[in-house]
Amino acid sequence: MKEAIREFVLGLGADDVGFAAVKDYISPLSPPISTVMPKAKALIITAFQEIDNCESENMQIACGGRLDLLEFARSSNYKLARFLQKNFRAKAVSIPLSYPLEMSMRTKGAIADVSLRHAAVAAGLGQFGLHNLVVHPHLGSHVIFAGVITDLDLSSDQAAENKCTECNLCVESCPGSALSDSGKTHLMKCIQHSQPYGIGGTIRFWMKFIDSQPDEQKKMVTDEHFWRLYQAGFIGFQYFCFNCIKSCPIGRE
Repeated sequence: MKEAIREFVLGLGADDVGFAAVKDYISPLSPPISTVMPKAKALIITAFQEIDNCESENMQIACGGRLDLLEFARSSNYKLARFLQKNFRAKAVSIPLSYPLEMSMRTKGAIADVSLRHAAVAAGLGQFGLHNLVVHPHLGSHVIFAGVITDLDLSSDQAAENKCTECNLCVESCPGSALSDSGKTHLMKCIQHSQPYGIGGTIRFWMKFIDSQPDEQKKMVTDEHFWRLYQAGFIGFQYFCFNCIKSCPIGRE
């Protein structure tokens, strides 16, 4: 069964696929898988290589490549879920790659209901590097993951070798010093640089707008800062930093 699923996933254009029994998935901050799918037995995680847009200094081009990849990965994930339903009469629930997620003061909009990073590690698709991203054995950090939860009884794949050399390039290249403490990402430091037009920037803008006089308000809504907030509001996460990904040398030799 696993080989049939693997063949189908790779045929969709994914770069790798791994399997994890639910019992082997451990994500300290996310809720139990049972809250998402009560009878879940396994996760099927697919890996997609990040294209070279993330290397561009033009952040519109860099983020555009990520949006292209997310669209392709979402489509492939949906097709996988349908394949499981049709061919194995299985229950299948797709895992969001980004939105939607719980937006609250508790999560700060940064805790997924299912952590694809931890699921990827459980499925043998890599290990965590110094940047707290998953380093795939061949793709390095230039990878995103998608996943489906299923009631099929599938065993976990063998754990991957840790390819992180601890070269410290990701730590040194982080403009917000968000990786200065080993094994931890300082979330707010990261978000201020990687998502300056996210919810924090939006809240600050509108709080200032409310307290401003009409003439100042007119200036605020014609400023490029507002225009960028507007754009981010309808495309979702708009990243302005890919340093932790593009600085990693693994898989790029």
